[in-house]
Amino acid sequence: MTQITAETVELLDQNDELASFKNEFYVKNDSIYLDGNSLGLLSRRAEQSLLDVLNDWKEQGIDGWMGGKYPWFTLSEQLAEKLAVLVGAEANEVIVTGSTTVNLHQLAATFFEPKPGKTKILADELTFPSDIYALQSQLKLKGLNPETELVQVKSKNWMTLDEQDIIDAMTDDVALIVLPSVLYRSGQLLDMERLTKEAHKRNIPIGFDLCHSIGAVPHELSKWGVDFALWCNYKYVNAGPGGVGGIYVNKKHFTKTPGLSGWFGSKKESQFDMDHTFDAEESAGGFQIGTPHMLSTAPLIGSLSIFEEAKIERIRSKSLKLTTLLMDLLDQELKDVFKVVNPLDDARRGGHVALMHNDAARICKALKDNGIVPDFRAPNVIRLAPVALYNSFRDVYDAVHILAKIMNTREYEKYENKREVIA
Repeated sequence: MTQITAETVELLDQNDELASFKNEFYVKNDSIYLDGNSLGLLSRRAEQSLLDVLNDWKEQGIDGWMGGKYPWFTLSEQLAEKLAVLVGAEANEVIVTGSTTVNLHQLAATFFEPKPGKTKILADELTFPSDIYALQSQLKLKGLNPETELVQVKSKNWMTLDEQDIIDAMTDDVALIVLPSVLYRSGQLLDMERLTKEAHKRNIPIGFDLCHSIGAVPHELSKWGVDFALWCNYKYVNAGPGGVGGIYVNKKHFTKTPGLSGWFGSKKESQFDMDHTFDAEESAGGFQIGTPHMLSTAPLIGSLSIFEEAKIERIRSKSLKLTTLLMDLLDQELKDVFKVVNPLDDARRGGHVALMHNDAARICKALKDNGIVPDFRAPNVIRLAPVALYNSFRDVYDAVHILAKIMNTREYEKYENKREVIA
């Protein structure tokens, strides 16, 4: 491999067509932020759109629902049009609403329809815990035992999944499949198109948790025929801590009655008739439950305007170049020190690089004290996510050299090898 130098990365930065977007974000001069797969940075546009909505509340009061700069009553639908581009869907197949877990409860309650001989939910043992908690709850609500009815595909290495193992688990007794698009620890990107096709061969509805892919990876949910999807918007989409999430429902399911009905899923023209007969919107909007959280939705206005300009295809291209550079530098500067556990193939990798080391927790603490913000996942994984919109190639170069200094001097040994309350 050709030696990677400071001049190498300087040339990459000079030819980076997304470089100017870094100026849109509040990036600290003395820090390199590589944790955008947990919480994206604040952009100036997101800050301004939040201030705009606050001002409408201040100036308009109740009239902000239909007036002001961004009328609240239809804001979720308007933002859904922009989010639809990121997931490859028609505008009415997407809605901005809820949180990841609430949205999974809604979709599982809707699509999990057990009947004799077909009572199981298929998931995997590497998915984010909250998804498993929700699926266990849904089984209990149907009077089923999660210990027998929740099938979790095993991993051969506790880091990645074999897609053939998932397909082999799509047996006749499975009534619903819920999988992550990208595994949160290892960054493995599943082939959603293939898995959807195999599920539908067996007449099983399938949905995906896109939390670790949306904003970093293009999707074609409608083209692939995915039944439903859910996600948060506070990682790569940069909508702020606890920012309102999103739902995708394939239009072929618009006539399904939402499993959890609420008044904001009503048809807009009749919602304020206050009738006790629920008349759902025949769109993803029908799967809303309660009143939208406007102050948690507002930053998404500014954030999505950046995605409109940057384009998700260009973001993905730069993201892959950044993670490839990161892996190449690790090989150059720290060969055999870390085990890279994310897929090396571009087509199978999400937006972050995952490193395994027995001292991962204390290494992360040392990185933070040296101005690098990583992410730790128990028991021994360091996640590094160079985000295309606000990280440069020089950021990656400097971060690896600082990591090399920490490892070569064994500086990390002065820290306790134990995670903080929040990793």
